[in-house]
Amino acid sequence: MEIKKRFGVLMCAEDSEYVKKVYGGYSGVFVRMLAEEGETWDVYKVARGEFPDEDDLGLYDGFVITGSCSDAHGNDTWVSDLLNLLRKLDSINTKILGICFGHQILGRALGGKVTRSTTGWDLGVRTITLSPSLRFALSSLDLPSRLSIIECHRDEIRELPAKAEVIAWSDKTGIEMFRYGDHIMGIQGHPEYSKDILLHLIDRLIQRNYIIDAFGKQARERAALWEPDREAWKKLCVTFLKGRL
Repeated sequence: MEIKKRFGVLMCAEDSEYVKKVYGGYSGVFVRMLAEEGETWDVYKVARGEFPDEDDLGLYDGFVITGSCSDAHGNDTWVSDLLNLLRKLDSINTKILGICFGHQILGRALGGKVTRSTTGWDLGVRTITLSPSLRFALSSLDLPSRLSIIECHRDEIRELPAKAEVIAWSDKTGIEMFRYGDHIMGIQGHPEYSKDILLHLIDRLIQRNYIIDAFGKQARERAALWEPDREAWKKLCVTFLKGRL
């Protein structure tokens, strides 16, 4: 009998009513992108202090860490607990895929440095360059050298530990993606987002005074010009997480 694969989503954000209603929450967005038939997917709201039991960690084939409005360089209790969890998962070579805040907190857990970006917010659709080593490792996917992705962040990984490899960059952010061993990968952008979610987020950022109206208007206009390469990102993420990279 085939053993079912089991994955966990570490939810670091609070769902908006809109995303809950339309997409089944942010965890639903991830599960829709990554889940395949016969798999079990569990969701842990780590930002509320909900974590998997340490004794159960070995049952999982992989974890995905979501984005967040919190700072990956902050010292909230749940952030410290998440750092401890990620170090445990690293020690047992569990697959981990980190997205946006997830990418940054992974970098920090491994000994890197996360700070505010010196060039401010990145909000919209951006083209990033993939390293030849990543494209070689994913030669079966026949990826182009550049892919467009939705970005929504004001922090970035400034430094990575020596064992980590930068596998993508952009004209704004030096570490758009990294790999650590064969089991950890971080992506600064949002492969799971649709442009509808991006436009909704821009409105939320304006309402919460994270950005001013004029900046939000510019971000909306820029977002209308490009489409993110969502299918390519889906294949890349699934290939990594399911052990095919």
